[in-house]
Amino acid sequence: MQSRNNSLRLALAAAFALNATPSPAQPRSQPTFSEDIAPILYEHCVECHRQGEIGPFPLVAYAEVSRRGRRIADAVSSRVMPPWQPTPGYGDFIGERTLTDAEIGLIREWVDGGMPLGEPAWMPAVPDFPENWPLGEPDLVLEMPAAFELPADGHDIYRNFVLPTGLDEQKWVRAVALRPRARAAAHHALFAYVEQGAFAARDGTDGQPGFGGSMAVGFVPGLQNSGSLGGWAVGGRAMVFPEGSAVSLPAGSDFLLQMHFHPTGSPERERAQVGLYFADEAPRKAMASLELPALFGFGAGIDIPAGEARYRISDSFTLPAEVVVHSVWGHAHYLGREMKVDATLPDGAIVPLLWIQSWDFNWQEIYRYADPPRLPKGTRIDAAITYDNSRDNPRNPHDPPQRVRWGLESTDEMGTVGFLLEIAQPDEEALLRQMLTERTQAAIRRAAEDGTLQRYLGQQRLLNPR
Repeated sequence: MQSRNNSLRLALAAAFALNATPSPAQPRSQPTFSEDIAPILYEHCVECHRQGEIGPFPLVAYAEVSRRGRRIADAVSSRVMPPWQPTPGYGDFIGERTLTDAEIGLIREWVDGGMPLGEPAWMPAVPDFPENWPLGEPDLVLEMPAAFELPADGHDIYRNFVLPTGLDEQKWVRAVALRPRARAAAHHALFAYVEQGAFAARDGTDGQPGFGGSMAVGFVPGLQNSGSLGGWAVGGRAMVFPEGSAVSLPAGSDFLLQMHFHPTGSPERERAQVGLYFADEAPRKAMASLELPALFGFGAGIDIPAGEARYRISDSFTLPAEVVVHSVWGHAHYLGREMKVDATLPDGAIVPLLWIQSWDFNWQEIYRYADPPRLPKGTRIDAAITYDNSRDNPRNPHDPPQRVRWGLESTDEMGTVGFLLEIAQPDEEALLRQMLTERTQAAIRRAAEDGTLQRYLGQQRLLNPR
């Protein structure tokens, strides 16, 4: 009898609890922050929108979000946020930042309903992000020896900073992370290693750390024992090489950090840090890079008339080797509108690789394939980039529109889609690298013929006075 009474009391208590406090599983009249909105933001937004990160304001606490509720609803409804440019179905990428229609609907419904907090006890835990480095603590942290002073306005600035590694043995780099201090001014960076002391004669000769120059390290005449370590662009993440691959970093090398700055209207100070992550063993995979067009479109004849809304460049490359495509990225400036890349297999089948329908100069990422496509020898890769130089382009830096050609300034244009390729068959590596080199040389010849090379050299002198 006592057992029966205890069971009755437990059942009544459970029923009372269910009636007094609705369960999250029960239907509710409207969404709340604690149960519906916070989980969405914590999964897709707070990676950037938290204290000390690239987002202009945090979106962690209820007060921070509710203060901007209407603005958030408009941003997600237009898919401006979260920033993710690839079109669904054109590549399946790691770390996609996209919201479903249902999630967007919940946010709008929450805002329209007065943005209720809900039960605080049902709030999800705030994600545990690494303190300072997205990939965890690096194996080696390098820092600029002194701060570089950026003027409030003027031309774009390209600056190279030499960071000694102090390594007494060879290492294999599997990832590189950049932490710029002048986030608003830093547009992109290129990473390289060079022989120790290679730039000692130029470093700091104008009273500031580093030296001018926008030439990629691989094309500096006479530079020995050097190579690329990837790069970073605004809105992007750390440079991570595919599993089983890494880049050699010889003992005693200097790390060369080339940064492109765009003045913000206020003086800035840059003293960036670089985090290097080392592999435990030498790479098992041979990797190569392909750009369509080559050299950021240097030889593509980019010359966009004022008012032209659908200016287009294109390029193709037929693979002389079987490859696995691990990642893809695009680059253009303010006039860039659309990028589309397909692969046509030898049997005629089409493999969609990337489609960006609304290019944004402020969000340039390296997109890593979740299931890297394997392309057989004889596959043709076709890339097309479209520009909008009309008044209807809200990002057009010129009002009224002006003729725009290839150049180093952010208000000039560039254009390319790049790939990181794994060379599947060792006996095909030499031919692929030869053809990639020939593409680069052909682009330089075309640039010399159409005047792009001469304008580039003139900009080099203007933007990088010694």
